Amino acid sequence: MLDIKFIRENLDMVKEGARKKRIDLDVMRLIELDDRRKEKRTEWEQLRARQKSESKRVPKADPEEKVGLLKELNELSARVSELEPEVKSIEEELKAGLLVVPNVPLDVVPEGKDDADNVEIRRVGEVPAFDFPIKDHIELGESLDILDFQRAARVSGSRTYYLKNEAVLLELALMHLSLDHIMSKGFSPYIPPYLVKRDPMVGTAYFPGGEEQAYHMERDGLYLIGTSEVPITSLHAGEILSHKDLPYYYAGFSACFRREAGTYGKDTKGLYRMHQFHKVEQVVICQGIPEVSQKEHDHILNNSEELLQMLELPYRVVEVCGGDLGLGQVRKYDIESWMPSRKSYGETHSASNFHEYQARRLNLRYRDPEGKVHFAHTLNNTVLASPRIFIPLLELNQQEDGTIRIPEVLRKYMGGREFIGKK
Repeated sequence: MLDIKFIRENLDMVKEGARKKRIDLDVMRLIELDDRRKEKRTEWEQLRARQKSESKRVPKADPEEKVGLLKELNELSARVSELEPEVKSIEEELKAGLLVVPNVPLDVVPEGKDDADNVEIRRVGEVPAFDFPIKDHIELGESLDILDFQRAARVSGSRTYYLKNEAVLLELALMHLSLDHIMSKGFSPYIPPYLVKRDPMVGTAYFPGGEEQAYHMERDGLYLIGTSEVPITSLHAGEILSHKDLPYYYAGFSACFRREAGTYGKDTKGLYRMHQFHKVEQVVICQGIPEVSQKEHDHILNNSEELLQMLELPYRVVEVCGGDLGLGQVRKYDIESWMPSRKSYGETHSASNFHEYQARRLNLRYRDPEGKVHFAHTLNNTVLASPRIFIPLLELNQQEDGTIRIPEVLRKYMGGREFIGKK
């Protein structure tokens, strides 16, 4: 969330930020609401002050004066009662408006409408050339009896799957490797609640606007998380942290649930876009200094790149353009791994820097060495999400005999197996 004072003082910057993100924004409506809020609240507070002042005079007033004072107090009370809901209504409308004001992207963020306009920063690893006809991960999974989409569809509908046999071991190996790797970087592992209240969804800027993507447990007023970013970033909501303890490094391991609303007909086959998956997520809470959070942004990006290199997967890093940024991000990098069946790179990681946008919504602050209180900066990035990572992992490691080579770094987590499909 942006502070209304910041918006007033930087109108052109806020308008330009919204334009760059391709988000419609009526900034002047917010200014008008804020003016009305100030006017009505000032009037309400002045009337309340008069009420208190006149009330103190009543016990000492003579009978004739008391009649006049009581009449005046009744009129004041009526006006105060009339103004109170009006002030509350204006403040609620203003708050709702501020929740959908996009954060201002950094100048370095490139122009662009969508992910097709993201700018490649670098490529790492060689895309292999196969000297035999290759299979996609669906064919591989079914022929090796490790994936079952048809029965999953009968049980749970589209965008679901069964992992079987060695695929279960592979999933667990990937998650274990991810945790080991990120813990070696100083991150504390957490398994968070999978169900959260509305406040954390609003606080992390998934709501309002993302309700259609979330599974809502209406009877309980809870939501299934689409990422552990939500409960982990909300961990210190309402707290004032010490600068001595920053940065906080957290690694959230969780199941994730997404409705994928609006994607019908897109990526319907295979493991690319699923309703349920597992993920290890990096979350950083640091000082509210742009240079510090940029350093942490590069840090979490590097952590994920190292893991992909350990898995021997070719990938590229892209700078996400304005039109592909979310509401709260000031900058984002995506990592895209090579997926032979798609004949392209596909997104496997997203590293986001929010500056104080989430922290303001969560009232997440810290005290500096001089005792002054500031909003923190928050960041997050995927360590690894599965089973999407199965696409490059299975397809790139397939052998001519139909088996799958297991990357060396995973073998110790899979009982020393070197291949899937060889007895």
